[in-house]
Amino acid sequence: MPQRILSISGLRGVIGDGLAPAYLADFSCALGTMFAGGPVVLARDGRSTGLMVKHAVIAGLVASGCRVLDADIASTPTCGVLVQELGAAGGLMITASHNPIEWNGLKPFSSAGSVFDQSLGEQLLDILTRQAFRLAAWNNLGTCETLLDPCAGHLGRVLSLVDVPAIRRRRANVVLDASHGAGSILGPRLLEQLGCEVALLGGLPDGQFEHPPEPLEQNLAGLCAEVKRRGADVGFAQDPDGDRLAIVDDRGRYIGEELTLALCADHILARRKGPVVVNGSTSRTTADIAAKYGCRFYRAYVGEAHVAAKMRAIGAIIGGEGNGGLIEPRVGYVRDSFAAMAYVLDGLASFGRPLSAWVDSLPRYSIVKDKITCPREHVDAACAALAQHFRDAQASEGDGLRLDWSDRWVQVRASNTEPILRVIAEAPDADAARKLCNEALELVKAATDLASGGR
Repeated sequence: MPQRILSISGLRGVIGDGLAPAYLADFSCALGTMFAGGPVVLARDGRSTGLMVKHAVIAGLVASGCRVLDADIASTPTCGVLVQELGAAGGLMITASHNPIEWNGLKPFSSAGSVFDQSLGEQLLDILTRQAFRLAAWNNLGTCETLLDPCAGHLGRVLSLVDVPAIRRRRANVVLDASHGAGSILGPRLLEQLGCEVALLGGLPDGQFEHPPEPLEQNLAGLCAEVKRRGADVGFAQDPDGDRLAIVDDRGRYIGEELTLALCADHILARRKGPVVVNGSTSRTTADIAAKYGCRFYRAYVGEAHVAAKMRAIGAIIGGEGNGGLIEPRVGYVRDSFAAMAYVLDGLASFGRPLSAWVDSLPRYSIVKDKITCPREHVDAACAALAQHFRDAQASEGDGLRLDWSDRWVQVRASNTEPILRVIAEAPDADAARKLCNEALELVKAATDLASGGR
């Protein structure tokens, strides 16, 4: 079977085994049809396969009459900002995010500069499935033009969020691991504008990853060592398309992606009160911070589109996901590693203390993530078994099942792309979190075995 994942969020697949040029052109032609031949912003991360994908995509968009606004290598949040600034009908980001090097993909954007929600995604899939393309005549084909300095508007929006002179006076020593991705275009430029001394790792956007590209602890030993060697104030790690950020403190300690949103919330809410939205799998730390500042706190279903929609609905001033994905509405309703970096540096300048001390002042929990094979038809039985076993917990359904106690929680939810259940548990310490996760895994396995007749 081709290694290709098609969903309402877009397309990912393995080049040469699922993502052939003809299919990429069809997807883009469907998108151009949906946008009625309007202007479309196009950007890509640094993957070596991006040039092939880009030309196939341009063919589909031009064939449907679109005016392609080519930003070439630029981050996912930059693509979202450009859609807004240029009044485009939508956008298309060529990226497979943190997937391995052989993967690439397409992530469409609405005219609001946000990733597709379910309604837009279903509309696109319907056009693609039916091959109901709007093809322009030979004398009405679209065009393609290269954008000059596509990052300028995004840079300006991020700089407007923070006290630039105060950050410049601190002259922070920063190590940035851009993972040979799109973050290497705007990341160093932003940090230099903020007066930082910058050491750049993975700074050539060629997709030749020197470590697995997801910014997890096991992949960032080199960044941690470099922060310690340089005596840096902070280490930042981006994923290849620049929408997620993990952080290493001044002691060379990986503090992870979960605390990226928490640090930003702590800094923002201390200065400006307002509602906060996160997804159902995000650490409780951010909820505790919102409570500390007397701010309303909400959870949305997992997925950037769900969080952004909830933020818009309630007028949230900050939101995001626990995978290092800050969403700052004043920049755009897209996860943004650059806004997160700016807020952390602004916090360091304001507090006048090292990052490690700031981190240690936050409420801390341990979070454990695992998964188990579970056919989709057995998911309801597994969730029912968990709810029955953990009757002392507060149960929340809709996005799988989440069970909450006063100091811990566990969530199980079906994957959209694989026959698995994801199990996430958080507790005050690592042993308690792992124990809760393991208990949930055992219950799911037993329920699945029972539902399948003990096979």
